[in-house]
Amino acid sequence: MNSGKHKPHRTTEREFGGVLGATCIPVFLPLTVLYLLSVCRSPTASVLQWPPPLPHATFLWDPVAPAIVLGWVALQSFLYLLPAGKVSEGLVLRDGSRLKYPINGFCAFCCSAGLIGLGLWLGLPLAYLFELIIPLAVTAIALSYLLSLYLYVRSFWAPAHALALGGNTGNPLYDFFMGRELNPRIAGFDLKYFCELRPGLIGWVVLNLGMLMKEVELRESPSVAMLLVNCFQLLYVTDALWNEEAVLTTMDIVHDGFGFMLAFGDLAWVPFTYGLQAIFLVAHPQSLSPMGAAGIILLNGLGYYIFRKSNSQKNQFRRDPTHPSVANLETIATATGKRLLVSGWWGFVRHPNYLGDILMALAWSLPCGLSHIVPYFYVIYFTILLIHREDRDERQCRAKYGLAWDTYCKRVPYRIIPYVY
Repeated sequence: MNSGKHKPHRTTEREFGGVLGATCIPVFLPLTVLYLLSVCRSPTASVLQWPPPLPHATFLWDPVAPAIVLGWVALQSFLYLLPAGKVSEGLVLRDGSRLKYPINGFCAFCCSAGLIGLGLWLGLPLAYLFELIIPLAVTAIALSYLLSLYLYVRSFWAPAHALALGGNTGNPLYDFFMGRELNPRIAGFDLKYFCELRPGLIGWVVLNLGMLMKEVELRESPSVAMLLVNCFQLLYVTDALWNEEAVLTTMDIVHDGFGFMLAFGDLAWVPFTYGLQAIFLVAHPQSLSPMGAAGIILLNGLGYYIFRKSNSQKNQFRRDPTHPSVANLETIATATGKRLLVSGWWGFVRHPNYLGDILMALAWSLPCGLSHIVPYFYVIYFTILLIHREDRDERQCRAKYGLAWDTYCKRVPYRIIPYVY
């Protein structure tokens, strides 16, 4: 273990409600997942109904579920290790080193799609995922707990420079939640990077397809609403995997340790709450007019355009500020030697990518109609999450860039939504 003289600086600022939040969130978020899934499948789909439609204990477990989840994680691990695609370096770490990452997520996605397609051709009962959705969620939750416990224990053998400053407070509950080690690896296999975009994100698309197949089984053909939800979310996941290299500069990879917060989010929260709309539509079919469908498609297209263009501009500027696409943009110099964009998308609002995310999230929910709130859980939650993340970004950038950040904020006053916030 690390001796006292090798301990890194411990941050005094605690996030997510500090120790209280780190104690409550690992209890209430898994219960929230199970509650939302139960509401989506209930006849009324009301979040206010009493007693709540919680599943009986006998419906929480199915021996098929852990076989599917563990088999899926094993498959994605195998695809992660395939020598396909290029290898990229992450940002410089505290000890001056740079880790290498395989950029083959899109290849893994295509291989997964091919295997699922082959399975469907051979008669794979993908529609059965609807019946298994709660046992699958329970298994994913259990896996995230076990992984988090392993990560916490192994972190005490990690060198001091490998620990995340925000997750090394000395409080076991908080550090378990935030994650002590920044980039835990097993023989070069990066656990955080793998979980970030592989099993949960690709699994989300497979679950959506299972809901579509269930609708076909029940009604002989998929509805326009179900097709829109599947296509919109497929586009989102495909984009994330096609632009996988961009994740190397995100807060999750650069700043946050790998603990329960990210493990649960990647393995359970994303696949089982981001796709609530498809689950809802199986039990509560909706009809869309051609004009309504066209309007929703335009809204998603606008959100995606803003999201992709702004992210591409930021990533290009970070990697090569002399590139012709960003060389003429106006910038502000900082004391760190880096420059802040104050024109282009990043002169429009401080986080244009978040604006695009919110517009897409709304487009995913609108096919479910306006009579129930539960399909809108994602856009409500995601808006709150992005506002919280934006606040974290603000505090970190102000501490890092000082007066230059104040100047930037005066030039670009709106954070996410122009003239609103």
